[in-house]
Amino acid sequence: MKKILMTALSMAFLSASAGIAAKAEMISLRGDHPLDAVAEEFDRRKQETMEGGFAKSWKQQPPSIPHKIDKDEITLQVNTCLRCHDAAHYKEEKAPKMGDSHFLVSDGAITDDLDMRRYSCNQCHSPQLNVDELVENTFETVEQ
Repeated sequence: MKKILMTALSMAFLSASAGIAAKAEMISLRGDHPLDAVAEEFDRRKQETMEGGFAKSWKQQPPSIPHKIDKDEITLQVNTCLRCHDAAHYKEEKAPKMGDSHFLVSDGAITDDLDMRRYSCNQCHSPQLNVDELVENTFETVEQ
């Protein structure tokens, strides 16, 4: 009896849910732009540049990129960031050298080669754009 009652209640819930879902209007982040249509060109924001770099907001923050990177490339074959920031070139390019943490492998050993977990520079380091905030930000910088 208990099994029949649970089955009946489950079916009633599922049919009610399906009815509600059918009446709900689907809203896409693409708006009314069809998936098979060519995407509209978006406004490109101008990257900010700053001589000497941007100040950090907290102690362990990865440095922000103080120059344009729109023509830089990071693939499995090429990483244009290394042209200026690796140990062999940073002095002549007058660029900051990659941190020693980029040469630590997962077991904590130090190597001469860049650890591949740190190869995609822009997963941590980002360019800065002069745009309005999407949401209110009440973050306060910590003294360093």
